[in-house]
Order: sequence, then C-alpha cells, then structure tokens
Amino acid sequence: MAEDWQALTTLTGGEAIVVERVRLTRRDVAIEGRFELPPLARLSGEDQVFVAAFVRAHGSIKEMEALFGVSYPTVKNRLNRLAAQLDFVGVSAVTPAPASGQEPSATAKSDVLDRLERGEISVDEAVKALRPSDAAAPAGEPEKERS
Repeated sequence: MAEDWQALTTLTGGEAIVVERVRLTRRDVAIEGRFELPPLARLSGEDQVFVAAFVRAHGSIKEMEALFGVSYPTVKNRLNRLAAQLDFVGVSAVTPAPASGQEPSATAKSDVLDRLERGEISVDEAVKALRPSDAAAPAGEPEKERS
C-alpha cells in the first residue's frame, strides 16, 4: 500500500489531485464524488515520512537531529515550512468544571479568556466560568448585574 501511494505521488509530480471513487473493500461498495485529500496526504512522500518521524519522536527536535543527521536549525526550518503548508485546525477542548467551591485552574482560566477573546462566549459567560463553582451572591441578596 505504501508503494502504491508513493507511486501515485511520483506520478502526479506534486500536483493537486482529487479522488473521485472510493471503494469499501469489506462491503464491496463504491462511492463516487469529489473527495479532496486531507492536508497531510497532500504533502510529498518525504515530508510525510518527516512528519511521521516527528510524531514518533514525540516532538523531540534532538531526536530528529539524530535520526536524520541534521542540525537543530535544519529541523526547525523544515517544521516551519511544513507548518506553512498545513492549515490550522481549531479544536475546542472542553475544560472540566472545577469541583464545588474550587477556583478554576490557570489552564481553565486561560481557556475561558481565549474563548472570550475569540468571541465564542459573552462577558457574562466568562465571568460565570471564572467564579468558583459554588460562588453566588450572598444569601438574601440578588446578584448584581455588571455592565
């Protein structure tokens, strides 16, 4: 399978390709349409090997230096070039709510502020998320609205 992929990459000469037919071998079903390759599949074979090695090295540039026999700046330059070719995929992680009466962690606070800055949540939602989980207005007093 890997040889097939490398042969296809060589055949296309690095030009963009679109897959128009996909076969599910276990079900003997074929699907036709226009399917764009995912960003990692659009990289050259060499770059795919480099990315896989980087993941296997757990992001260790020192290990990459040893594996490929190149210098730190060479590894960094290649990573920067690859990063420029790949779109950033935003993933919104859900931060668990702190236990009753606990202050949100620094990471949770940072996440809330980042979401506020991106406009994903309102100021009121941010204030509520930044309060300790059981912090409310003192008994008998309604919460005051802030502006």
